[in-house]
Amino acid sequence: MPIVRNLGRAASQLLQSSGCGCGVSLVPVRAIGVSPRQVASDASFHSVTFSESDHPRVLITGGLGQLGVGLAKLLRKRFGKNNVILSDIRKPADNVFYSGPFIFADILDYKNLREIVVNNRITWLFHYSALLSAVGEANVPLARAVNITGLHNVLDIAAEHNLRLFVPSTIGAFGPTSPRDPTPDLCIQRPRTIYGVSKVHAELMGEVRIFHFINFLKGLVGQGLEQPGIVSDYTHPLSSFPDYAVQIFHDAIKTGKFKCYLRPDTRLPMMYIDDCLKATLEIMEAPAESLTMRTYNISAMSFTPEELAQEVQKYVPELQMTYNVDQVRQAIADSWPMNFDDSNARRDWGWKHDYDLPELVTTMFSYLGSDSRIAQAN
Repeated sequence: MPIVRNLGRAASQLLQSSGCGCGVSLVPVRAIGVSPRQVASDASFHSVTFSESDHPRVLITGGLGQLGVGLAKLLRKRFGKNNVILSDIRKPADNVFYSGPFIFADILDYKNLREIVVNNRITWLFHYSALLSAVGEANVPLARAVNITGLHNVLDIAAEHNLRLFVPSTIGAFGPTSPRDPTPDLCIQRPRTIYGVSKVHAELMGEVRIFHFINFLKGLVGQGLEQPGIVSDYTHPLSSFPDYAVQIFHDAIKTGKFKCYLRPDTRLPMMYIDDCLKATLEIMEAPAESLTMRTYNISAMSFTPEELAQEVQKYVPELQMTYNVDQVRQAIADSWPMNFDDSNARRDWGWKHDYDLPELVTTMFSYLGSDSRIAQAN
């Protein structure tokens, strides 16, 4: 266990200093050590929808990222402030700390995580703790520990304590040999980043070990559903590749200039964060009999930097868009899907997005304090 403890301290130091928001809120299996912990063979798992009088008790790991903070806000409105606990290894901002329960939780510390689940009578667990693509590539051993060893801790605890578990997958779970336009739910997945590899591992663990209680959504970076790139006004851009789609709004308002690290024709699937959070809650509450798989693509829109800039220029006509292509980031983006086929999610549990590109841009400027520009554009 000293190796895990040392990795836990290393993860804490890196994430506290990086400000990436991946927290504890877009690796071969054989390399993973076998945990000595054993889960009872007759462990049972929840697959129910809670009534209004019987709310779930929720724990969110990696809660200070863009998805964790946004999800806590949504769930507290739905289930009550004290029924949703945010956790991370970093100190929260005042507005987050005073908005509801917050505790320290290191997913590499199995005993501590288990105590949190038991002491707080947790029934739902949303596992957002991860090192995202850019940070993970800079420190592969740490990413392997957080993204895979941490996942196994969560899986073991969820099985032992009969939890309903959500683990986001990612657009990065696909690779250059995957179909790109569109990308179906089931296809070849040979990612080229440690983050993507760890998410494929998580999906397969959900299929072969705990099929009946874990949900995945694909299509977004940073989270199961297979989730696309997430555009959010909740936080500043994180350390993931599609963050240009967030940074452009900040730079357009502050300086009127934006330099993009991807080619102007690089098409990627994207989604506004409110759609992402809605999909997360919907799949957790969907009747078990309606789900035909455990990992679903979800999608809302797909655009290029050039198309996004044209839409932003309706509000900031003076925006100067330039390109300084980062070859490493570009290569990774070129291996990712251009569009997602999310027809299974729309059929099985009625998934439907609310935000297209024009609505996304209007919403971002509204939240970032550019009402005068919106009025001018209208």
